[in-house]
Amino acid sequence: MKVRYRATAGLAVLALAVAACGGGGGDKKPSAEQSQQAQQQAAALPEIQINETPLEQVQDGGTVKLALQSWQTQWNYHQTQGTKGDVRDVVSSFMPDLGTADSKAEVRNNPDYVTEWKSEVVDGKQTVTYKLNDKAKWSDGKPITYKDFVAQWKALNGKDKDYLISSPDGYDRIESVEKGATDHDVIVKYAKLWPAWPDMFTPLYPESVNASAESFNKSYLNAAPITAGAFKVGKIDQTAKTFTVVRDDNWWGQKAKLDSIVYRAIDLSGHVPAFANGEIDAVTVGADGAKFQQAKGVAGTDMRKSAGPIWRHFTFNGAGEALKDKNVRHAIFVGINRQPILQSDLQGLDWPMQTLDNHVYMNTQKGYQDNSGGLNTYNPEKAKQLLDAAGWKLEGDVRKKDGKELNLRFMYSSDLAVAKQEGELTQAMLKEIGVKVTLDAAVPDKFFDRINEGDFDITPFVWEGTPFPLGNLFQLYGNPPDEKLFNNNFTWLGSAELDAAMEAASSEVDPVKAVELGNQVDKLVWDQAGVLPLFQRPNIVAAKSTLANYGAFGFADRAWAKMGFKK
Repeated sequence: MKVRYRATAGLAVLALAVAACGGGGGDKKPSAEQSQQAQQQAAALPEIQINETPLEQVQDGGTVKLALQSWQTQWNYHQTQGTKGDVRDVVSSFMPDLGTADSKAEVRNNPDYVTEWKSEVVDGKQTVTYKLNDKAKWSDGKPITYKDFVAQWKALNGKDKDYLISSPDGYDRIESVEKGATDHDVIVKYAKLWPAWPDMFTPLYPESVNASAESFNKSYLNAAPITAGAFKVGKIDQTAKTFTVVRDDNWWGQKAKLDSIVYRAIDLSGHVPAFANGEIDAVTVGADGAKFQQAKGVAGTDMRKSAGPIWRHFTFNGAGEALKDKNVRHAIFVGINRQPILQSDLQGLDWPMQTLDNHVYMNTQKGYQDNSGGLNTYNPEKAKQLLDAAGWKLEGDVRKKDGKELNLRFMYSSDLAVAKQEGELTQAMLKEIGVKVTLDAAVPDKFFDRINEGDFDITPFVWEGTPFPLGNLFQLYGNPPDEKLFNNNFTWLGSAELDAAMEAASSEVDPVKAVELGNQVDKLVWDQAGVLPLFQRPNIVAAKSTLANYGAFGFADRAWAKMGFKK
């Protein structure tokens, strides 16, 4: 699938003192007028800002230098260690994206690879047909054909557990993938309806990669031997931690304007300084007021903004001893006031301080509504009542049960000062209801390893979604299997009722009904209380003013061949 949910640590360094918040801090809930105003501001946010420039006004040649959050070793995006934002950004410059999303999240076939596509539902059975561009070929000279589709389906459908895949979503619904009239005609039949079909087979990898679990898991380790895009791999330098792609002169589509793109892994705290020093040509500021102001002060800089499917949240470990009780999780939810957290995280940004009250739809998306049932409202008295009822009685300053303290570990990436601040604010709030919070700073490179291992009670990070929110729900909220495979459900919570609701929503072809079902899913996710949404994160990119066709893309996909410097 094209993007699916991918995790990033997210906010980087924000040099602010944690204000004394009187425990909860500020108002318990914004007024109706404030909420309406913030919602209107969110709706008015730009969909995309990339300094869009006609190709004839873009220089031929040159190199753009960009930063990665961390060095990556797995360049097969579908492999469990490869489903990361950095990997997706790099491979999208040289691997096939069958569909491309515009700024309104509308996805159309990419004619460089698929000249026509069509989905038909007859008697409840769905068939999708692809007409492949007969010029499309892999860098080893082999044409892109139906065989690549067959191999990718078999690799990602979840039946062979030796394939370490990040998700089988959609592929597990496919009944067959067959050759049509020619090798460039693909017929995909679904056993169950899948409205998110335009998100499938992207990025596409060659048949040889998916032919065996060994090749799938290892052939793109520290390598990308076969490509098919406007760029190809130039050099992977593990010592310098740089990945260079160069223009592929065998590319049959729009010739890339740039000679090369160099991606370099830089510690998050060094991103803006590197931009200020001219080491990189653009930097993602995200939701970081200090970085925003610092980058804004660099001469010749554009601050490009958009709203997209990126959201900040707290994930709760429902498998942990303290949080396995839903009543305790409910208590913690209403014991946290999100407003001081937003004020801390978003200070210094020209961005509406609007809480996110939906797990499926962003504030700026059609279908967004509040399904929280009050779990989004700061209410310390209710929190105390819930904890009392759950058997956690206050003894001194901390609640205890069976002689054990209610002590929650707030685990965060140590290079993100803003995450530490979130922890300190949470610590102060929960102290008021008798819950102890211990801050646990993780080594940055081990942060997501620890999340995968369930080594936390509460942890903050960012989810980046897709234009198809209903097609990716199982990854985050699916009932956990005995073994943690194909799943980004780090809460370890789930239910048959929620699974059934997600199945209904992801199968609904009527867009109006689908939104209604999506919100029914969200209502159940709120009640489960495993993920506390904070806000739709700003997509803010500081870029050299001469850099064209790059910046804050929102829901849109990048068009790497168009990127370059203005004449």
